[in-house]
Amino acid sequence: MSKIFVTGCAGLLGANYTRHLLQRGYEVIGIDNLSGGYKAFVPKGENFTFVKLNLEKQKKIRELFEEHKPKALFHFAAYAAEGLSPFIRNFNYRNNLICSANLINECINQDTKMIFTSSMAVYGEQEPPFTEDKKPQPIDPYGIAKYAVEADLKLASEQFGLRYNIVRPHNVLGVYQNIWDKYRNVIGIFIRKALNGQPILVYGDGEQTRAFSDIQYYMEPFDKLIDNYDGEIFNIGADKYFSLNEVANTVQSIGRKYGYDVPIEHGEGRHEVKHAYCDHTKAKTMLNFKDDTRLEELIEKMFIWAMEQPNRKVKMRDYEVSKNIYGYWKES
Repeated sequence: MSKIFVTGCAGLLGANYTRHLLQRGYEVIGIDNLSGGYKAFVPKGENFTFVKLNLEKQKKIRELFEEHKPKALFHFAAYAAEGLSPFIRNFNYRNNLICSANLINECINQDTKMIFTSSMAVYGEQEPPFTEDKKPQPIDPYGIAKYAVEADLKLASEQFGLRYNIVRPHNVLGVYQNIWDKYRNVIGIFIRKALNGQPILVYGDGEQTRAFSDIQYYMEPFDKLIDNYDGEIFNIGADKYFSLNEVANTVQSIGRKYGYDVPIEHGEGRHEVKHAYCDHTKAKTMLNFKDDTRLEELIEKMFIWAMEQPNRKVKMRDYEVSKNIYGYWKES
């Protein structure tokens, strides 16, 4: 039975894909430090082993790889808070870059194929839809960290023969998502505000556009990356985009349906890409990726799931830079 490593197994991508791998008959070693995910979201099963591990611990990672010699590693673990990343540079680079470098080292040593979850953030402020051949131009430390890992994977392949693939997902939704973190996952933030009886806060004018997709459509395309392709980059996500005003109105409408009637308010704009969504022709052609996300249905499913969850605690990040912190972060 082939062994697969999954980092971030307590988060949205990792928790869902680990369950999928177990259903397919793989033995899975799930790794998470539980700093951004929750133990309650970690899968259970006869062929599953959970390892609580800080990926900065190179020696521990090496021991784990030497013990299990995995066929492939899906590296989902990250702190994906683009807007916050300029204020937590040290944490961002340690968590999103240094930890990834540690994993690359051991994938080289054990001849393990690495599937790396990058981000649409690498594209920066360009004309959408973004295609994989566009030159990355990230505008925040989070995007820079992701792009640096992509570049290092390419170098490791050229020098050591490391096998890898890269996926650039964007605005993914589903159960096991952290909706309690005020810095990331915009729809999760809107839902949490509604459930707490607070105004849904939209940054700026709300005309920013994003395309949101259901995690369920990612599973089989991910499977194809284990035994197929090498050195490829794939955008994965929804084609249809919406303004954040449209998203806020949808969350508000669904909230009212379940007894949570809150207003929508606008706060100061923040440093971010105005219009960001991707072209998925490559994934559709090579990975048979098919997205049938219906946003209103997906948000309602998320809202119902969120109502069933306890009010989970969030580990707050200390600001490393306090200059120009947005007022709504200080107040909330």
